[in-house]
Amino acid sequence: MVTHTLGTGTRTAVLLHGGGLSWWNYRAVADLLAANGYRVVLPVLDGHAGSDRPFTSIEDNASELVALIDRALGGRVDALGGVSLGAQVALEALAQRPQIAGRAVIESALVLPMRAARALVAPAVALSHPLVRRPWFSRAQFASLHLPEELYEPYYRDSCAISKRDMIAFMRENSSYRLKPELAGCGARATILVGGKEPRIMVRSARALAEAMPGSTLVEHPGWRHGEASLWYPEVYLEAFEGRP
Repeated sequence: MVTHTLGTGTRTAVLLHGGGLSWWNYRAVADLLAANGYRVVLPVLDGHAGSDRPFTSIEDNASELVALIDRALGGRVDALGGVSLGAQVALEALAQRPQIAGRAVIESALVLPMRAARALVAPAVALSHPLVRRPWFSRAQFASLHLPEELYEPYYRDSCAISKRDMIAFMRENSSYRLKPELAGCGARATILVGGKEPRIMVRSARALAEAMPGSTLVEHPGWRHGEASLWYPEVYLEAFEGRP
């Protein structure tokens, strides 16, 4: 698993980006955490630009993450965060190893499978993937994600580097992931973030997740879209990691 690291603090945070993006998804959060005493590790999920292997499953990515934390980070981190696909990987890591993190921030995590959406992934990607390199299409996709303008160049570069096979694989996994019962024993104090402008199934997922994780805190913000907290409100992560939500 390829990683990027910011900061040299005594506390360690691991942040997992969303599907189709990369480690820079968390650049604003990482900069703030690094300025507040954290060493921030930013893995690149499988099948994404700069990764070292194709995408297979959320479970496999989580196992790689657990192995990375065991090998390089002492077997446990102070904080673990993820958004969308990255949030699902973070949840799976917490299910596989309940004591792997002291705190967790789970943003826009789908845990209620969408079978119809899964069936449409392959034909939709078959139509859209040939257009990825065209600036007009890339700009339209970028706008739909509500990313900060300074992220357009890395977004365009890394989108062009994702294969059709990997895009289909991680989008199918994203729409199929379901809540794991092992999360009831999660040892991390979790903050679950969801936006009021997200699809209703995302809000339902967040509420189901909060019920499944004892002691967790659910934050529903009416103005947020999918994944906006990590992109636009890094202070939310700092507060959650410091126990101040």
